[in-house]
Parts: sequence; structure tokens; C-alpha cells
Amino acid sequence: MSEILITPEGYARLKKELEELKTVKRREIAERIRQARALGDLSENFDYQDAKRQQAMLEGRIKDLETVLSRARVVDRSNSAGEIADLGSKVTLVEVGTDRERTIQLVGSFEADPLQDRISILSPLGEAVLGKTQGDTIVVQTPKGTVEYRVARIE
Repeated sequence: MSEILITPEGYARLKKELEELKTVKRREIAERIRQARALGDLSENFDYQDAKRQQAMLEGRIKDLETVLSRARVVDRSNSAGEIADLGSKVTLVEVGTDRERTIQLVGSFEADPLQDRISILSPLGEAVLGKTQGDTIVVQTPKGTVEYRVARIE
């Protein structure tokens, strides 16, 4: 099995989610199942069937998180000078021609969340930024066409 690169923040987030799922959420679903069983006939009991589906999804997510955390290699940039964009870097990009700024954080694929500007190093934008330094220009192919950025800052 290959390792999964992850930032310290991402690792902490996943550990916290796993702990909540194993304690709070498991208890909640077990209680829903107990209450639904008390209603009688389980074959036509929607609440019971729904709670069992939720339980299966919960256990699947717990297994996924345990696998990721066991394969995770935490990459800590806290001692890095921030000269080269790599995993964990916060990079401010300026779109050439418009001067629109966008700050992204380069993360592993499992913790990527484009809506929160956490961009996977395996995505087209992440691959283009990885290894760049302040002042470099990158070109990224997007669904809307080609976009050119200048790396303004790396933290």
C-alpha cells in the first residue's frame, strides 16, 4: 500500500472526525436503531431500515478514515523557509491580465477541498504550482480555457 501525503492540519482534522464518528455518531445511530426496534415489525419499519443504512455508511467512513490515517505520512512545513511551493504551502496567485488574487493551500488528494481553496497536488492547478517559486508564471488548463497565473507569495 502506498502512503498518503497529508498536512498536520489535515491529519488532525481526520483524527477528530474519526473520534467523533466512533463515539458520538455511533451512539446516536445505536439509539435510533434501539428506538426503531421498539416499534415492532422490522420488515416494514422505515426508521429501522434507514438507521441501519446510516450505520453501514458510518462504519464505511470509519474504515476509510482508519485506513487513511494508518497510511498517512504527515509532511510538516513549519521549519521550511517558504521559498518553494510544496505540500502544505499557502500560495497566493495573481491571474495575469486581471490582477485577481487567489490564495490556495497545496494539500494531499484526500484532504482536498476546492471550495475551501485546499487544492490537491495531483490536480492540474496543484501540479502546476508545485515546485514553483515567487515570481514564477504558470499556465493551467481549466474547463473555461487556459489561465495564466503569477506566483505572488508562498507561505
